[in-house]
Parts: sequence; structure tokens; C-alpha cells
Amino acid sequence: MVTEILARIQFAFTIAFHYIYPPLSIGLGLILVIMEGMYLKTGNKIYEQMTRFWIKIFALIFGIGVATGIIMEFEFGTNWATYSKYVGDIFGSALAAEGIFAFALESGFLGILLFGWNRVSSKVHFLSTLMVFLGSMFSAVWIVVANSWQQTPAGFHIVGEGMNTRAEITDFWAMVFNPSSVERLIHVWIGAFLAGAFLVLSVNAYYILKNKYLEIAKPSFKIALVVATIFSLAQLLAGDKSAEGVAKNQPAKLAAMEAHYDSSAVADMYLLGWVNNTKQKATGIKIPGGLTFLLHQDFKTPITGLNAFKPDERPTQVNAIFQMYHIMIAIGITLIALTLYASWQWKRGKLFDKRWLMVVFAWAVFLPQIANQAGWFTAEMGRQPWVVYGLLKTSDALSRTVSANQIIFSLILFTLVYITLFILFLYLLNKKIKYGPVDYGTKETIEQGSIRDNPLLTH
Repeated sequence: MVTEILARIQFAFTIAFHYIYPPLSIGLGLILVIMEGMYLKTGNKIYEQMTRFWIKIFALIFGIGVATGIIMEFEFGTNWATYSKYVGDIFGSALAAEGIFAFALESGFLGILLFGWNRVSSKVHFLSTLMVFLGSMFSAVWIVVANSWQQTPAGFHIVGEGMNTRAEITDFWAMVFNPSSVERLIHVWIGAFLAGAFLVLSVNAYYILKNKYLEIAKPSFKIALVVATIFSLAQLLAGDKSAEGVAKNQPAKLAAMEAHYDSSAVADMYLLGWVNNTKQKATGIKIPGGLTFLLHQDFKTPITGLNAFKPDERPTQVNAIFQMYHIMIAIGITLIALTLYASWQWKRGKLFDKRWLMVVFAWAVFLPQIANQAGWFTAEMGRQPWVVYGLLKTSDALSRTVSANQIIFSLILFTLVYITLFILFLYLLNKKIKYGPVDYGTKETIEQGSIRDNPLLTH
């Protein structure tokens, strides 16, 4: 039991740390496409300069993301050998597809994106930007497909017996379009767009507060605000659709998300609260019958609760699932309110007059990241005790030869490496932000904190 818990902690730590970066690269990729597209359309050098600046930050994020993702592949073999054997045919197909259709596309055009300025035409460079963005999107497709298959398995059959049991694909497209893959993919994409948009908003809010690089900071802020507003509203719809899918395909997870214990009864919807799993009771602020109404548009239809499932076939960390889910929801509502308010101030012509609003946006960069992490923790803890829902339990997926001491040792090493990488990332990111969106060869513009005299903007 201790070995299983340690293995889960190690994998949760490594994947949570890694997941800081892919959403940023996907979201920032979208922003880059918009910025460079506007430069291509208008010929305005301001859009070129902001694109050049954010490409440098994109390269940093991409590099750290690749480095932190490699370790997880080794963990499948060292800590989760039984799982790897069981799902290898399916998970391996998805990872192979990611390498062929996503990573190759993304990395193939990355060199042109980074070093192609003044070496290829503006249209070819824009194409490379678009391909890198699409590559990051496709990468998310195959990772989410693999994970969604574990949540809602489809398109397979079971072969072998005992320790040799494994799932084998019978219908590739049924596996890809399993019951939860599309809605979860849209949810993940939108979360990534928000992460990238709020990074751009945060950095440019900082510049506006410091009264630096305003000719670039203000239009960059507006571009990111449009993206953030659209997708914060879209996430509300996508999240509702995803919850409906959970209700249909994983009712035990849904019950844990709202701490609904009664086997079959009208379910409340909590705004906030605390769960006592021993007493099977939640206390807090709630809307009576709210979950029932959300799913069925009435206050009478019963919802399946946790007590309808065997104790060893339902989530045990109910309070943790409940809290993570409600953190995600609270942040989602906050992002909608914040972006709509900022958009209203923009319409009134007072967007940059409110210093407190820029301060909020400078710190709001953390909110999409926290929401993304909370959403994944909800999904993964809510699936327990299954690693493949209804087929393979997490306790049976562990490697039989790995020991708790080995996992502790490797976890300590991974923690040290990841802390080092994170410090390096923050140092380099801070350095690039302080250097600013200026021509790297123009010292005067750096000292002035303005790009007004930058020759890139005057010819």
C-alpha cells in the first residue's frame, strides 16, 4: 500500500510540474498566430516586434516542457509495469501518433519560427508559426485521447489471462473517439488558451504599471484580452458539457465532485463547503437540488450517489476531489467576471486608467494554471480506485519489483532536478521580461524603457 501511494505521489508530482508548460505553449502559440497574422495583414512593425518578443518566451517554455515530460515515460516502465503491459497496445498507439503527427510537425517548423526572420518570406514564417501552433494542438489531442480512453474505454477487447492480460485495439477510431475524448479535449484546449492569454496579459499589465514599452504593451494586452474573454466564456459551456459526460460515463466521480452520498436522490450543488467522508456529509453553502437541475433541468430527477457503488469501487478522497473541483469552478467564474469587466472598461475608453485592474491582471497569471491543475486532479482522483475505469485497479497496475525506498530515492532526485529547472525557468523568464520587447541590438531603447525611437517601428 505504501509503495502504491508513493508511486502515485511521484507520478502526480512529475505530471503536475510538467503540465505547467504545455498549456502555456498551446495558448501562447495561438497568440503568436494572431499577432503575426496582424503584422502580415497590416505591415505594422509593432505587431512584428511583439511577435519576436513572445517567440523568445515561447521557445523557453517549449524547451522546459520537453525536458520535464521525458521522465514520465520512464515511470510507466519502472513504477507501473503491469499498467504498461495492460494498456501498451492502446497507449503506445496514441503516443506514436503524437510523435508522428504532432511533435514532428511542431519541432520541424520550430527552427523556422525561431531563426527564420529575414531568412524566409513573411508568409513562410507565418506558416511556420501556424504549424508550430497546430503541432502543439495535435500533441494535446493524442495525450487527451490516451487519458480519456482510461476514463471511458472503447474500441478494444481483452486478450490473455492472469498477468498476461492486456487490452488490444479492435477499432482505432472508436478508441480515438471514445465517449469522453472530444469534450475533454475541448476543455483542455480552452484551458490552455486561457493560460497563454493570461501570461500575455500579466506581462503587459506589468509594463503598463511600470510605464514601459507602452506602444507594444497596450495593443498586446488588448489582443490577449479578446482571447481571454472569448475562451473564459467558452469554458463555461465546455465545462458544463464535460460535467454531463461525467454524469453519464462516470457517475461515481460526479457524486464525489459534489459529495453526493445518497444512492438515488435529488442532488444539491455546493458553492463551497467541506466534506466529512466518515460521516458521509458535506457542510457549506449550497443550492438545494442544483446539481439535479443542472443535469436534468428539473428538481425531481434523482442522481446516483456514492453509496450506490461498492466501497472498493468508488473514490475515497472525496473531500480532496470536492475541493479541487470547486476551486476550478470558482476560478472559472472569476476569469469570466474579470475579463468582462476589463472589456467593458475598454469599451468606455478607461481600460488602462485603472491601476488596480492592471495589478490584478499582473497577478492573475496564476489563476488559469491553478484551475488547470485542479481540473486534472479532479479527473484523476475521481477515477480512483481505477486506473482504467471499470477494468484495471490502480493497486493492480503497480510494478511488482519496485520498492518504496527506490521510489522515495527517485522522487527526491526528481524533486531536486525539477526545482532546479523551475528556478532556471523563472530566472530566464524574468530576464526576458525585464529586457522587454525591444530590438536586442538597441541598447538605448532598453535604457529608456520605450520603443518610440526603435528603428524597427519607423521604417
